[in-house]
Parts: sequence; structure tokens; C-alpha cells
Amino acid sequence: MYVIESKGAAIICMLLALVFLGTWPAILAHLERRGRLPQHTYLDYSLTNFLTAVAIALTVGQIGDGKDNWPCVLMAMVGGVFLSLGNLSTQYAWAFVGLSVTEVITSSIAVVLGTTLNYFLDDRINRAEILFPGVGCFLVAVFLGSAVHSSNAADITAKLSSLSDSCKDSSAADGASDYREIVSSKDDVKDLEHGSNKEEKVRVGSADYLIELEHNRAIKVFGKSIWLGLSITFFAGVCYSLFSPTFNLATNNQWHMMKRGVPDLVVYTAFFYFSLSFFFIALVLNVWFLYHPVLNLPKSSITSYLKDWKGRNWAVLAGICCGVGNGLQFMGGQAAGYAAADCVQALPLVSTFWGILCFGEYRRSSRRTYVLLVSMLLMFVVAVAVLIASSGHRRT
Repeated sequence: MYVIESKGAAIICMLLALVFLGTWPAILAHLERRGRLPQHTYLDYSLTNFLTAVAIALTVGQIGDGKDNWPCVLMAMVGGVFLSLGNLSTQYAWAFVGLSVTEVITSSIAVVLGTTLNYFLDDRINRAEILFPGVGCFLVAVFLGSAVHSSNAADITAKLSSLSDSCKDSSAADGASDYREIVSSKDDVKDLEHGSNKEEKVRVGSADYLIELEHNRAIKVFGKSIWLGLSITFFAGVCYSLFSPTFNLATNNQWHMMKRGVPDLVVYTAFFYFSLSFFFIALVLNVWFLYHPVLNLPKSSITSYLKDWKGRNWAVLAGICCGVGNGLQFMGGQAAGYAAADCVQALPLVSTFWGILCFGEYRRSSRRTYVLLVSMLLMFVVAVAVLIASSGHRRT
């Protein structure tokens, strides 16, 4: 069994985890924008995530039977439930709030609540004089992220209101039905990136692009309150803030749940049961959502899911990224402290990069939006550096 022992190796694990955990949200958001049902995508993603955890446990670790340490096994499974609910919620929040802002809010809640819990659970092995200023940097980034969202929303409203004379004097909510009519009247829907031919290519970030995006995506957002998306986002953030502390409890037994003399649950065993409960919750909820969809999504079935191969390879890649990222985060946290490992919650750095590169987020926005965006990303860089600098070393 491979065990991370040095601080340097732990930091490398956390940085790699940051890349992987910031990439899979962009992949799932890409599939939703292309029209694949989120229920289908999440089933593929969660199954692959579980198989990745099994592969990690069998190749570099061990699974174990969990016979004598079942209380810690259950605690690890509780963590998997929290993460599964959080990831499932963000999949719907991205459509309403946007990839970058959703990740900023959820990650910041996770840092403020989860990192504080992990600091005390880890017997304060991280340096508080460095750790909590890092938490403060995340809070500053939250406000900057909110300002980015507000400025970008104003830019989008200006683009849409200039599309036709009938929309100029209407608010975004009042004009939603007009946009639906514009979308539904199109006989030939162009591909968002390539168009139906070279002459019809839509400029990324334009009003036409935004309307075609609404037509093609699986979750329709025009006419819906932004507070719905924000509520889902805050719920996901609370779930994210709890999964890491519960995993910490499972592997270090701070609450003395096991009998004296029983060894602590190794990180790989905990990760296996963590991922098992993650997959179970995802399976139950998404099979239910197939037949009882939310947010006016169309009904589906197990048969339709099995036949839907469009984008399945991307969903599988997202599951691998998430599984590897979580494994690296827990391996690094076991060595350097889970509070420091929460630096991976700066994943909006990576998600925003993919959002700008792949989806054209903030394309053709105002100068004010660009200034706020750069400020937010710089603050996240500082936050990551500070949290990593607070790393301690667990006494064995």
C-alpha cells in the first residue's frame, strides 16, 4: 500500500487534485449545453467515478473488510452522500448561475465552513496565522465573484435588449417569452460553435449565440428566477463543506468511534466506501429523476438512458477526473492536514479557464467585467498559495 509521507508529495497531490476537480464540472456543463439530459450524464459520471475509486484502492491501496471499524466506514459513507448531493445540485445550478460563479460560491462556502471544521479536527496541525488569512482571501473572492456575475448579467441584458426593437424597453424577465418566440421560430437551428455552414457561424457571446444556447441546452433558464439557481448553489456549498470533515473523521477517528486497539481506517478503504455511497445516492436519485424530472425536463427511462451514447465518452472522462481528483485530495490531506487539502476548493480557477476557453463565458463583455474577473482569479491564486503554505504534518 502506497502512503504519502512527505509534505512535498502531499502538496503535489493537492495541486493535481485541483486540476482534476476543476475540469470535470466544465465537462458536465458542456454536455448540458449540448442538450444531453443531466440524468443520463450523471449516471455515467457517477458509475465511472466509483469504478475509478475501486481501481485506486486495488492498485495503490487496499479496500479492507471494514468488519471491526464499521463506525468509521459509515462516517466515510456519510461523506459520500454529502458529496453526491453537492455535485448533483451544482449540475443544475450551472445552467442558472453559470459555471464560474457557481463554483466560486460553492467552493467558498466549503472553505469557510469545511476548512474551519477540519482545522479543529486535525488538532490544529495547520498554522492558524496563515490558514485563516487564506480563508479570508476566499471570502474576498466571493464578493468579487458576485460582482463579476452582476456585471456580466448586465452585459447579457444589454445584448439581448438590442436584438430587436420589441425587447429594448422590456426587462429580462418580461422579455423571456419574446426570446422563446424568437427561438421557436427558427426552422434550422445552427450548431453553437460551427453553425449549419461557414456563413452561418454565430459569434460567441453575441445575442444570437445566447438565444441558440437556450434552444439547444437541456435545462431551459429563460423566464426562471435567478434565486432558484442561487438556492441550489448555496445548498450545494453546504454539502461540499461537510464531506471533507466527515472523511477526516472516518480516517482519523477523532470522535473515538472504534474500540481501543482497532487500527484507523486507511485512506484507500475509506475512499472506497465513500465512493460506494456516492454512487448509490446518485443511482437512486437519478433513476427517480428519469421518470419524475425536475425543472420541466423531459421524461426519460432506463432504456432511453442505455441507448443514449451521445456524449457518453465525455461523461466517463468527467467521472475519471472526479475520482482521481478526490483520491489525490484525500491522500494529500492525510499527510498534510485536511484543512490545507481544502485548497482544492480553489477549483474555480480551473473551471473559469475552461469556461472562457470552451464556452466563451464573458466573451464580448464590458471592461468592468474583465477587470472584476481578473481580480477574482488573482485573489483565488493568493488563496491557494496561502492555504498550501499553512500545511502541517500529521503525527503518526
